[in-house]
Amino acid sequence: MLLARPIVGTLMLLAAARPGAAQATGRAIFEQRCAQCHGGDGNGGEMGPPIAVRLPVLSDTDITTLIREGRPARGMPPQVVPAADMAALLQHLRSIERREAPLPRRIVRIDGGTTLEGEVLGEGVDDLQLRTGDGRVHLLRKDGDRLRAVTSEVDWPNYNGEAGGNRHTSLRGIDKGNVSRLAPQWMATMPGGGSLQVTPVVVGGIMYVTAPNECVALDAGTGRRLWRYSRPRTKGIQGGHANRGVAVAGDRVFMMTDHAHLIALDRFTGALQWDTVLADWRENYSGSSAPLPTGDLIVTGVGGGEHGANGFVVAVDQATGKEVWRFRTVPRPGEPGSETWQGKDIEHGGAPTWFTGSYDPALDLVYWPTGNPSKEYDGSDRKGDNLYASCILALDRRTGALRWHYQFTPHDLWDWDATQTSVLIDALWQGQTRRLLLHASRNGFFYVFDRATGERLLSTPFVKNLTWASGIGSDGRPNRLPNQEPSPQGTKVCPSQDGATNWFSPSFNPATGLYYVQTFEKCSIYTTRPEGPWESGRSYLGGSQRTAEDPVPQRILRAIDVATGAVRWELPQVGTADSWGGTLSTATGLVFVGEDSGTLMAVDAVSGTPLWNFKTNQMWRASPMTYQFDGRQYIAVAAGPAIMAFAVRD
Repeated sequence: MLLARPIVGTLMLLAAARPGAAQATGRAIFEQRCAQCHGGDGNGGEMGPPIAVRLPVLSDTDITTLIREGRPARGMPPQVVPAADMAALLQHLRSIERREAPLPRRIVRIDGGTTLEGEVLGEGVDDLQLRTGDGRVHLLRKDGDRLRAVTSEVDWPNYNGEAGGNRHTSLRGIDKGNVSRLAPQWMATMPGGGSLQVTPVVVGGIMYVTAPNECVALDAGTGRRLWRYSRPRTKGIQGGHANRGVAVAGDRVFMMTDHAHLIALDRFTGALQWDTVLADWRENYSGSSAPLPTGDLIVTGVGGGEHGANGFVVAVDQATGKEVWRFRTVPRPGEPGSETWQGKDIEHGGAPTWFTGSYDPALDLVYWPTGNPSKEYDGSDRKGDNLYASCILALDRRTGALRWHYQFTPHDLWDWDATQTSVLIDALWQGQTRRLLLHASRNGFFYVFDRATGERLLSTPFVKNLTWASGIGSDGRPNRLPNQEPSPQGTKVCPSQDGATNWFSPSFNPATGLYYVQTFEKCSIYTTRPEGPWESGRSYLGGSQRTAEDPVPQRILRAIDVATGAVRWELPQVGTADSWGGTLSTATGLVFVGEDSGTLMAVDAVSGTPLWNFKTNQMWRASPMTYQFDGRQYIAVAAGPAIMAFAVRD
């Protein structure tokens, strides 16, 4: 960004009549206004970042707007620059913009006598990253005068590590005996990424991390950057202000853009292979979460529920990007399910599908969560259950046909979407092995389903502050309590809009039989207000909410016995109950969790006793993951604008 000095008089416009005078004028303006912060060559200075490498992706209009509006929050004041001066300044900026320089080439010999020749992507005191002519990336480590190849032995190829949604690992490199020696190994920042919500993905030793419209590939053992793909963020978009990650299948990386495109990148080079438009962002659609590979398809969804965009789940061919099927979560008028929308809001009903689902390859079923109905706090123009909002959908992977569904909160008025991870496990249920689906809902109830049939086996509260329903009836519908609908004067309801839990990841340990989930104990005051007709570029809420002062909000890690729904232990945390970190469980009896005060913590999976912690001093917006690289197990997590990787000290 450009950081201005106080406005001074510029050179006379008459100079423009002389050859080269415009460029000289632009250089003088740059030196007067910008160079002190960004350096005379645009490569950065004490007070500002480098801009030469950022200019190629910015249009003249982008640069003009940036200069005139500034970024006061980052120390860059706005400036009044006359049009003629701006033209000269833009000409000079174009003369100093710098695209990525050609990568140096090298021939190296590695263990076994193999010779590699290629582009040097990065190099450090003990590491080297080389891309050979076939496009492959080789991660090398120096040992004296020799090099050896390294990679990951255990990958984490999609958002939850495995398609079934259970953030649990069989790795045993970190256990109760050595977790106290866990220490940071490397850190990589995403400049401009804000507070990252991404879960890193690791395949073949390469880690892929994202911010909105940006994907970066890193050496998973050092954090050294291999390549970066980016595109400008969409101006005027109503969502897509976060990105939660990618999925890798074969040699492709799949990612959602902020404006509801699904793209595929070459995983070794970052080159764009295809770009599929799923919806028009001008209709308030957006994208934010990681897609899900299922066989030869990639499945994803869209955001926009707070803005009246009707949701859908879509599957495209991984090789071509061609759409194969689409399931609409708000039926069109006259279609089955449309009778559950009585009123005009069926046209802008919401039920977005922005969060990553789960997949069972044995049943070939995709389980996808859906969001709340639009105009969420006012249901007067959408009377009825509002299918398929706030549901879990079981969809045939090949065709998208609906096999079964369950609606957690019919006629949702509290923004309790079902966009929480559904964990798929095979376990004993009343003496019989069954295919189960575990779902802790934002509405405050924990559910167990037979995922083949959709039979509801268990539904029980898992938080203490729950005022809207007394339980779930035998018909699967909540037994609603009176006086809990939003109102013009404001109605206190528990749980809060943030829910009893939310999209942060839970996990299940088959050895303990416990399901580990971060929960909120807090309530909201819901207020309705008149809402005009739906408009592009505006929210569609029907009211507002605020967190109630009583009870004092609290974040609590809970371990739920999936056989009974009983809470076996809980770990209250210190903080404001505004963090969004989830859990990772291990076969060695640990649970890693983003604790509310900004600490990454390991606790005993049986008792909940804290065993280790590292203070990141960041507000969690992401959940931890794990992988094995070069014989060592790593724990990685996004903390603020950085990715941090931990391993046991030697």
